[in-house]
Amino acid sequence: MNTTLRTILAASALPAIAFAVYAPIPEQEQGKALSYRVGASAYHDSNIFGGATNEIDSMVYNVNAAISYNGSVSDQTFASGSYEISNDHVADRPGKQNLTSHNLGGRLAHSFAQDTNIDLSAAYNIAKNPQSLLAGVPLNTDQSFKRAQLDGRYTTAAGAKTGVVVKYRYINFAYDTAALASDLDRDENLAGLELSYAYLPETKLVAEYRHQTIGYDTAGSAKDKTSNFFMAGFDYNPGKEVMFTGRAGFEQRDRDIGSDTTAPYIEVSSRYAYAEGSFFAAGYVHTIEEPSDVDRFTDSRVNRLFLNLQHRLSGAITLSGSLTYEPSELQGRTGIPDVEEKTTRLGLALSWHPTKNWTVIGSYDYDDVNSDDANRGQNRDRLGVSARFTF
Repeated sequence: MNTTLRTILAASALPAIAFAVYAPIPEQEQGKALSYRVGASAYHDSNIFGGATNEIDSMVYNVNAAISYNGSVSDQTFASGSYEISNDHVADRPGKQNLTSHNLGGRLAHSFAQDTNIDLSAAYNIAKNPQSLLAGVPLNTDQSFKRAQLDGRYTTAAGAKTGVVVKYRYINFAYDTAALASDLDRDENLAGLELSYAYLPETKLVAEYRHQTIGYDTAGSAKDKTSNFFMAGFDYNPGKEVMFTGRAGFEQRDRDIGSDTTAPYIEVSSRYAYAEGSFFAAGYVHTIEEPSDVDRFTDSRVNRLFLNLQHRLSGAITLSGSLTYEPSELQGRTGIPDVEEKTTRLGLALSWHPTKNWTVIGSYDYDDVNSDDANRGQNRDRLGVSARFTF
């Protein structure tokens, strides 16, 4: 069961380094090249389509399997790859009830020298039962999509205390439903250059530039945009237990049609590992993002605050929690008023590892969108249990 909690922990626990390529190896997969996993779950979903009204609830039964590879190609090169297939049976879903999703990923990291390396990763996702549902989409709309992503990061030293990082990210969205595809199918390119100076052994000063282009497949002249980000900040890492990063600057966003925008850009994150297997993380991001209704709105100004906690209750039991709160303002196109929204996402999980191979998880996820536009409101919760075996 791919819960919102797991997505939040993976994607937003460290927003200041979210542009980096990092893929830790799960404990169950360490020490061997090939690993296999089988699993099953059952959960109740209170709003399977994310509708604002007339919500449809259903039990969902899932079976999944995965294969992964992690190994050193040479003394300087590491490679990994994985494939997962997952089938959801949504008992009370109108129309198709069996939804099969696929996840394919790979990573290649090579060290040219002690201070020079390159890290590449790619992922392709076919999501037939999305975990995050689009606000404002008419009830009973198929929101399945395909998503491709490529990340690259080249790091080197320019001197004894100076470093250079070149970054690149490409994302492609392709929705299955024609109406959503016409509105939302797009390509996003993000390139960055980071210069750093080691002011102290534990403190690094950073200056960064990013260039982003967003191009839509349909009606691009009304929706395409180009952004330039200029920011400065620091990374503070006094030890493996504590990490703090901060970036502040501004984004200059240019549009083919419509007024250009200059807006502040802020990202702050911290992490404190207070015991083995236990940590606390918190952060804040202020940025401009793409809305789910591009016909009426140009952008969404987002303030995102998050809290993550993982606490090992014993050697076999771990409690995890994640809370994200997003006050935002949708920027209306000419003649359309702006709309304020508040999005809250909560995830809780209790994991039990009776053996190294077995994992049993009880989880609860809650999503709430409170919007000035009644058609965009959304409330959804999922409660369930899952088990997986890795060998």
